[in-house]
Amino acid sequence: MTDSEKLDLLLDKVNDIETDIRDMKLTLENEIRENIKRVAEGHLDLSRNLHDAMKPSNEVEMLAIKVRMLETDIRDIKAKLA
Repeated sequence: MTDSEKLDLLLDKVNDIETDIRDMKLTLENEIRENIKRVAEGHLDLSRNLHDAMKPSNEVEMLAIKVRMLETDIRDIKAKLA
């Protein structure tokens, strides 16, 4: 194999590699990034939904704390009146 043939073979391989890299970049840009964005948006929606679902639970906890405080106050008042 002559030097010219080796160089041609090497250039062909480099061109193939460049084509593969270009294809991978296009796949990354057009498919993978879009899919990651969709997953992230879905995660954000789930996070919002969970936060919204937790609001009533947080309100119930606050009411329970207030009831306990009122019970303690009533117990103190009853003790003073007795």
